[in-house]
Amino acid sequence: MTSPPVSIGEAAAASGVSAKMIRHYEAIGLITDVARTEAGYRIYRERDVHTLRFIRRSRDLGFSIDQMRELLALWQEKGRASADVKRLALDHVETLERKAAALQAMIGTLRHLAESCKGDDRPDCPILDGLAEPGVPTGTPVGRARFGRAGTDPATRETEPGSDDDGT
Repeated sequence: MTSPPVSIGEAAAASGVSAKMIRHYEAIGLITDVARTEAGYRIYRERDVHTLRFIRRSRDLGFSIDQMRELLALWQEKGRASADVKRLALDHVETLERKAAALQAMIGTLRHLAESCKGDDRPDCPILDGLAEPGVPTGTPVGRARFGRAGTDPATRETEPGSDDDGT
């Protein structure tokens, strides 16, 4: 027996995806064929909520929008080869391992700088001196290996619609 359709708020509560993000996922085509009432309100069927849970779990594991699109296509294709899914998952594991190694290197650099600082009332500070040195500090990734704005990893948070960061 199938459950009756639910509102966007109920779908959000059941899936763990905010209403704002549900609208965003619909706008970018991750959620398709959402039914509407005569008044134009979105209503979500059981399969829609299930898809939202799938998307939420994928985001929690750090998959990008494009990777989620591919995973959803594989999930919905009953004749898929599990090798395709495994390849995508292992590629993502490699990416996460590279990011984890870069984070560990940054931690080591910052720990070294902090241990060099006396933390007293004097104005000299090895941390600031280390940050002001020419070049890139040891262990700091450059380019796309960096972790988004303000040190956050965009793959582990939901991106607000309208931002230029799609989690990739």
